[in-house]
Amino acid sequence: MPRHGQWEDGEREDGRWSIGQLAERAGVTVKTVRFYSDSGLVPEAARSGGGHRRYGPEALERLRLIRSLRGLDVPVRDVSRVLEQEDALDDALVDVVEVQLRDLGTRLTALRWRQAALRLLRDCTAEERAERLQLVGGLTTPPSTAALARFWRRWLPARLPARVVSAVVEQAVPQLPEDPAPAQVLAFARLHAFVSGSCFDSGPPPDSGLPEVHQSGKGYRPAMLYEGLPEAFALASAELRAGRAPRPGEALDCFVAVHAAALNARETAGFRHGLSRMLATETRIDHYWQLAAEVMSPPPGPPEPTPGAADNWLRAALADATGSGRRARAPRVQTGA
Repeated sequence: MPRHGQWEDGEREDGRWSIGQLAERAGVTVKTVRFYSDSGLVPEAARSGGGHRRYGPEALERLRLIRSLRGLDVPVRDVSRVLEQEDALDDALVDVVEVQLRDLGTRLTALRWRQAALRLLRDCTAEERAERLQLVGGLTTPPSTAALARFWRRWLPARLPARVVSAVVEQAVPQLPEDPAPAQVLAFARLHAFVSGSCFDSGPPPDSGLPEVHQSGKGYRPAMLYEGLPEAFALASAELRAGRAPRPGEALDCFVAVHAAALNARETAGFRHGLSRMLATETRIDHYWQLAAEVMSPPPGPPEPTPGAADNWLRAALADATGSGRRARAPRVQTGA
């Protein structure tokens, strides 16, 4: 016969359990129950005459919910936030799940980049391995494009409106793939090294080393130019995707019109000739755009058109249309990277 006030399974007549009984029903250790109880996550129903903790059925439900959340790696602070919102428990749970999904996505991306980097180091010659190790060793995990954004803010003309700078940076900085191929990791590592080791680290170069539109006293209104160029680049990108050679048409007309408006000039034949000559000799950053295209395009597919590729197509179309032909390639901005 059970003792007075106690059921055969160990439960008290008042329906309350000791800490050991609660731990056994929840499938956890006494230490775990004590931790969550001390944290205020598992409520005590009462204390015995000897000061021992007593718990009711609501404590068991709490422990089961906590175990489920912790089994999904939900941090204790987020578990606490869910439990505090009993009146809106489902909404709080959805919010926590969304946070966990974002965090897991970030961690998975980091692991995929690390896996691709390891394959990059494995599948190469001994001569290549040392250089590749140095390149990928300079990247964070997951990788960051902050250095690329800084590069463009230094490269762009001074005193551009913030909205124009943001738009250019957004278009110029490639979106990194979540599951890169080893070749994409290598391209991004080289791109990161290029912008991190460039001459722009100590500020922009003197006027003589910048495109004419960036130079003071040349009559350009750079904000107008950079606001108008995306439309011309979009038209040229469609031509590139279709595999068409540089040619006159809507894309080139838009490109010339944007330059003319930025210079407050008329779109005459003479203006086109002068623009073609100027663009053929100004400083370029083709190396950046080549690497950016490799980052954006997993092999073996064709490279995704970048603003740089669209710009090259338009310049070539202008040179052909004005009869100046394909002149020698303009100098690139290069570094020791």
